[in-house]
Formats: sequence, C-alpha cells, structure tokens
Amino acid sequence: MQADPTVKSQELAGQVAIVTGGGRGFGREIARTLAQAGATVAVVARSYNQLSETVSLIENDGGHAIAITVDVSDQSAVQQTVDQVEQQLGSVGLLVNNAGRLTAIGPVWEVDPNEWWRDVEVNLRGAFLCSRAVLQRMVPRRKGRIINFTSAAMPYLTGYDCSKVAITRFTHLLASETKDYGISVFAISTGPTPTEMMTHLLDSADGRKWFPELRGWAEQSWQPLELAGPLVTFLASGKADVLTGRWVGPKDDLPELIRRIDEIEQDELYVWSSRTLKTKTDEGK
Repeated sequence: MQADPTVKSQELAGQVAIVTGGGRGFGREIARTLAQAGATVAVVARSYNQLSETVSLIENDGGHAIAITVDVSDQSAVQQTVDQVEQQLGSVGLLVNNAGRLTAIGPVWEVDPNEWWRDVEVNLRGAFLCSRAVLQRMVPRRKGRIINFTSAAMPYLTGYDCSKVAITRFTHLLASETKDYGISVFAISTGPTPTEMMTHLLDSADGRKWFPELRGWAEQSWQPLELAGPLVTFLASGKADVLTGRWVGPKDDLPELIRRIDEIEQDELYVWSSRTLKTKTDEGK
C-alpha cells in the first residue's frame, strides 16, 4: 500500500483509539498518524515518561491524546484502562495491540522458562485481555476494529514467535466470532525495522551468539518505521473491512487485495491455515 505518512486528513475524525506500547517505536508512529487523521488517541504502556513524549508530539501536531500507564498482561489494569478511556474520551472504536516483548533468546533447552513465558504473556495474553475489554463495549454497539501485530517465525525466539503465530490465528478466529457484530479484526506484519526490540536482539550477548549474521541482513532489509502508521490508518478507515481476519503488511497493495477478496477467501490466503496436499479423492471431485 503506497501512502504518504506526512499527509494529514480528517478521515478518522470522531474515532477514539487505544494504542498499546504507545511510548516508542511502532506504537508512537501509529498514534501520531492516527491523530493526524483526526482520531483521539489513548497511548498506553508501562513507561509514563515515554508516553508523555508521545502525547507531546501529538499535541504539537495539533492532535489530542492522553497517556495511561498499564501492564497489558494485568487483567484488572486493562479493564480499568478501557473504562478510563471511555469516560474521558468516549466510545473506543479502534484498538491497536502493538505492545510486545522479546527477551528469551536461544534454544529451548537453554532459555529461562520464566522469560520465555513472560514473552508469551505480554504478546498473546496482552492482546487477548485488551481485545476482550474493548469487545465488551464494541459488541453491544455493533461497531469497532482491532489491529494486532504479528510476525514471521524464527528459530531461537520460540516464545516470541509462538506468541506471534498464535496472534495470527487469534486474529482469524476473533474475526469469525465478531463479524456478525460489525467488528473487523486484522493482523499486520511489518518486516525488519530498527526498533528498540530489534536493537536488543542485535546487540545482546544472546542475540550476537545465536544470530551472528542477522545484523548484516537486517541493515540491508530495514523497513521504515513510518510505514506502519499509514497502514493502520487505512485499516481503521473501514476501507479494508472485507479483509477482516487476514494479516497484511505495508508493502501489500491493499486495493488489489480488496479487489481479489473472493480468490483470497477461496484459497485461504493471508491466514494461518492447515492446508495439505490434495489427495486423489480430492482431485476427482
């Protein structure tokens, strides 16, 4: 999808959005772009200082945002956050599950089990809890959109990557559960981007040990951080709702995918599927 992140419009005017992990990286860029498009944004994360910087940037651009500190894996805190956002800003129409964690690096038999599980908790449980909390309000209103961050799989990052594969499947199943209530759910995958998480992977002792050639590949394949904002804004606009349940990326031609939605659905494309080889019986049908 080609989009200019510097273009300002008001196509999201009146929308209230929650962006998790909004203090830095993708979350900050997405929050700023949504605000430029007219949305009022609640940025949430564990670090208030980083959130304050995001809010200041949005306000300097003429937008409106609030900051709320929360651990997305804490059910009670997540519920309170959604309640607070709705009280201060109005009905939440968009949730962006961007908060993520990548700490357990190495083969399964060497990584710390607690760190491995904490990666899963933040990435998967966090998305589940935030989705659950906003859906309790979106479903009765029969309106809303959820956008989850997913990723491609890599060895030696099993906690992170298993959680992201689960997010892709969660997106598809959640879209099926909510479609009759006017709610759309998407997953986005951005490719290698110079975020703090990627920097940790490249610079940590475990990262250097298990991914000695990753830096060279990553530096040749970097995707601009700013690409995520226009992608999320396009999905938030409702123009791509026929793609609910699918994962997409900044390089995808979304209008083309929308045009070919029948083919995508028939062939089960852009989902985590269990497709198998066709048998002779299948071929004879």
